[in-house]
Amino acid sequence: MKIIRTLYDMTEFRIRQRDLGLSVGFVPTMGALHEGHLSLVDKAVKENQVTVVSLFVNPTQFNNPEDFEKYPRTEEEDFKKLAAAGVDAVFAPLAEEIYPEGAPEPKTYELGSAAEVMEGKYRPGHFQGVARILDILFRLVDPHRAYFGEKDFQQIAVVRNLLKSEGLKVEIVACPIKRAPDGLALSSRNTRLSDEQRKLAPEIYQTLKYSVEYSKDHSVMATHDTVVERLDAIPGMRVEYFEIVDARTLQPVDEWSESDWIVGCITVFLGDVRLIDNIAYRLPN
Repeated sequence: MKIIRTLYDMTEFRIRQRDLGLSVGFVPTMGALHEGHLSLVDKAVKENQVTVVSLFVNPTQFNNPEDFEKYPRTEEEDFKKLAAAGVDAVFAPLAEEIYPEGAPEPKTYELGSAAEVMEGKYRPGHFQGVARILDILFRLVDPHRAYFGEKDFQQIAVVRNLLKSEGLKVEIVACPIKRAPDGLALSSRNTRLSDEQRKLAPEIYQTLKYSVEYSKDHSVMATHDTVVERLDAIPGMRVEYFEIVDARTLQPVDEWSESDWIVGCITVFLGDVRLIDNIAYRLPN
């Protein structure tokens, strides 16, 4: 496995793959890899002749500097996991390589209404930061396919809008959420939970699962309120937002009849750790 640190070396590597006519799969990550990331890597390795993974904690997508500083960094362990998974190259640059001093002011990306709700509302600038780094990485790695986990359901929609607005030809492969045996969605941020918080965290998914059954006999509003009330009643837990939305547009729905594909997206603070999850209420036939 090749470890690449510079834009120049990454470009050289990609040119060689292109000259050989090899298909390239790409998994962009911020490191601190867990089984969720590795499931994306495994799919990329199986579906492509070359697999590239990026490890970069991107400062431009954090609207909270403290969250950026606390984000876990486990580079050496990540390298070992990726080598064992059969990855061909890891792009792990320093921030100054991606955002050099004196670089032009970043452009503003057209990301559509999907970027204005939920995370877009509660984390101003977040999706512009995501778009900025992915624009750089997609042009640099030039992959045929890029793999994203559905835990970041909104992000996948925003990335598709980015590709459309920038005219980038990358197939986005959305992969199912990976969960711990107790149901907690795997996340690098889970490592920041205390033992007591880790015991409470699965209640997020358990409540979402309960609400799917509840929704069959109750309105959208009643389902929403039940989820928020149940989770807010748990000591140390606070729902930042819970939105029940059309899965294609990410706009809120008022009635179950409004769409054949409806998803509930939630963000919960457990102490100062911010956890996200989602669940489908209605799926297209």
